[in-house]
Amino acid sequence: MEEEKQLDSQKYAADINSIKEAQVRIAPYVHRTPVVSSTSLDSLSGKRLFFKCECFQKGGAFKIRGATNSIFSLEDEQAAKGVVTHSSGNHAAAVSLAAKLRGIPAYIVIPKNAPICKVENVKRYGGQVIWSDSTIQSRESVASKVQEETGAILIHPFNDKRTISGQGTVSLEFLEQIPEIDTIVVPISGGGLISGVTLAAKSINPAIRVFAAEPKGADDAARSKVAGRIIMLPKTNTIADGLRAFLGDLTWPVVRDLVEDIITVDDTEIVEAVKLCFEVLKVVVEPSGAVGLAAVLSDQFKQKRSWNEMKSIGIILSGGNVDLSVLWESLRSRSFVAAAV
Repeated sequence: MEEEKQLDSQKYAADINSIKEAQVRIAPYVHRTPVVSSTSLDSLSGKRLFFKCECFQKGGAFKIRGATNSIFSLEDEQAAKGVVTHSSGNHAAAVSLAAKLRGIPAYIVIPKNAPICKVENVKRYGGQVIWSDSTIQSRESVASKVQEETGAILIHPFNDKRTISGQGTVSLEFLEQIPEIDTIVVPISGGGLISGVTLAAKSINPAIRVFAAEPKGADDAARSKVAGRIIMLPKTNTIADGLRAFLGDLTWPVVRDLVEDIITVDDTEIVEAVKLCFEVLKVVVEPSGAVGLAAVLSDQFKQKRSWNEMKSIGIILSGGNVDLSVLWESLRSRSFVAAAV
């Protein structure tokens, strides 16, 4: 790889320096997650695939990186009144855990349609749950009210330099572990993960390609990329519950300028990718975390001009918080049917 090159630090919310500082800051509190591979999936995709297992991260997702960097960046006086955030699950759990590690209160605004397993994670880590409606507008409104009442500091799920810098540490680790990667595929929602990953990766190797993976039922980022401006959808409809947010003013410029393209996949493709992670990789991955594999296996991805130039593709399995009660209920129902027969 080429030597690190500085991107315009004035143009984007984070840079390689803030990401390296985040790596040092969060090191005592997060896992250095493993990378796995599979010859079976290599054969299926036609490329060498490397999977960064953020599903093995503390809290079950990459979100602990940004949350920990944000919370441990606060001065003691700022942190004393606690922190507040809004999230459908993984960021909520991450903020709860990071706040617990620092010994401060965490007020967590969660939409009523969030998966039960993710709500339980918040409670397990000591976060105080405050319910909102499912819309992003309701989440933000309730979080603002809580902030006014408590004086807590807002820890934004994605549109914040500290969050973006923390998420960028995924990229630093990945390229240290597998330096030959020439392409990275990253799930996209609000854009915090892909912004941090892209800024770090492009600083280390300007020639590396970064693609986003997104559900067709929540394809605001893909539409934004085409339109050249942030597009917000009136509603989203996807099994990937962690990918329903919209890009922010700090994440959009990175997606606009540095992300090569956005691959959209339908829920059927996502479910098949989850199945492959379970059956082949032997790794528990939630639908939002498996969207990168779904994208790499899609015809849309294989039709890209740069397809033939890609040799080693890194895929970020961003989370593994699956509501297994649905699976158990399904298995139990089948058992009853089999017994009756």
